[in-house]
Amino acid sequence: MKTIKLLTTLALTVILGFTSCQSEENTELGTNPNANSSTSPTATNFERASMNDGSEDDFLDGSACTELLFPLSATINGKNITLLSKLDFSAALNILGEFNDDDDTVAFNFPINVRLSNYTEVVVNSQSELDALKSDCESAEAQGKDAISCIDFKFPITMLTYNINLEQTGSVVIQSEKQLYTFMTDLNSDKLFTVNYPISATLSNGTEIQINSDAELQDSISDCVQFEDEKDEAEKMALEVEAILTNTKFKVESFIDAGVNTASDYVNWSIEFTNDLKLVAKNTVNATLGEIEGTYEVSSETDVFLNINFGSNNTVSALNNDWIVSAYSDTLVTLKSKTDASVTLTFKKL
Repeated sequence: MKTIKLLTTLALTVILGFTSCQSEENTELGTNPNANSSTSPTATNFERASMNDGSEDDFLDGSACTELLFPLSATINGKNITLLSKLDFSAALNILGEFNDDDDTVAFNFPINVRLSNYTEVVVNSQSELDALKSDCESAEAQGKDAISCIDFKFPITMLTYNINLEQTGSVVIQSEKQLYTFMTDLNSDKLFTVNYPISATLSNGTEIQINSDAELQDSISDCVQFEDEKDEAEKMALEVEAILTNTKFKVESFIDAGVNTASDYVNWSIEFTNDLKLVAKNTVNATLGEIEGTYEVSSETDVFLNINFGSNNTVSALNNDWIVSAYSDTLVTLKSKTDASVTLTFKKL
């Protein structure tokens, strides 16, 4: 009896909530939190967020819509490599990252197998076929139909199903992203659904969230997509900064710590950023002092970072830091400490 009463109450609630919308077109159903159509924003959000994510291997195939399947082999910057699993990505990245001023090339040994955004697995027989898939991906992205990869749902998720008359027809327990994608793409125009909230998810910034409504789902996706856009922009800026630094000598134009500018301590020193991520500090007045070597790395999140490491107990070790790039041009790179914004360093091109 309790079950019957519960279902009756739910049905009455849904019908009452739908009454004010009965005279509207079917396209308005997506705005009703109790009844989502196959074309509603909620259906679109779930479909895009549950697409197969092929972005992890973008450094090889340049497309987030294709997931490379193993095994496969390729020639990367002239070196042959066989990839048996994702564990081999590090070897490929090491080859690509050996120098930061070269033109990286990846030539697959076709045919290769890939998994598409809709989970279909296809055989790709040539670079032209792979380029065509990449073009399709770019078109989907331009139309807002590509995968949303910044949110990972925690399963199971239960969907309640209804017919067009708002009569409940059942429920579906979904256990995976692929099942969620199939559920959304299989919805017909005469089928409606509601989400049995709350549901949980993890965002790409590591935040775990609880989602209690369709509106909260939309807000969460909007926020994480914005975060991903900021990351993409920072990644582009990092490449620009790295290009400015590479194979170039700089001088310390300004180094302010505790309100004191100590740039004069480095007036006779040049700092060279080599193309293999090495640093060379050289005294331009007294050659007998020799060279001081170090390393650097440009990285990004939503900011651009420059890590400088000259080791300890030498003339330029005070420059060591995890710096945030606050501004840059072809001749100047201005940094601030990641932990203390009052500590700033400016390099000027020689």
